[in-house]
Amino acid sequence: MENLYIGIYDFASPEYDEAVSLRYEVLRKPLGLEFSAEQLAEEYKDVHIGAWTAGGMVGTLTMTKLDQNVVKMRQVAVSEVVQSKGVGSALVHFSEHWALSNGFTKLVLHARDIAVPFYKKLGYDSIGDAFVEVGIAHQKMGKEL
Repeated sequence: MENLYIGIYDFASPEYDEAVSLRYEVLRKPLGLEFSAEQLAEEYKDVHIGAWTAGGMVGTLTMTKLDQNVVKMRQVAVSEVVQSKGVGSALVHFSEHWALSNGFTKLVLHARDIAVPFYKKLGYDSIGDAFVEVGIAHQKMGKEL
């Protein structure tokens, strides 16, 4: 996608608020779920990555450190108007480069069933059996960096 900027934004910033709104619209609202204040407060320690065009934020994901070697990618959301235009792939590639440059050797995630082919295309492998999270089927996936 042309004129796409990807970068890191701060917790509790205007960009963070924009990301929470995008995550709600894409990930939570369709399931009838809300974010709790406690869930959002826990994200102060995470790394937040966004994708922007001239029109504003079009994608976001959150990176949570699990240990000195492993980081978890979560809350990946891309605006419906730009889905299938490379925004998600660009976000994932950026997050992989960030993880490598910060000493991580493995990236893991919980993919919704519908997103498993997307992550497989980017080199992620399924780990274990499918499971239900937030009421829908998920698959744990990982990639050695």
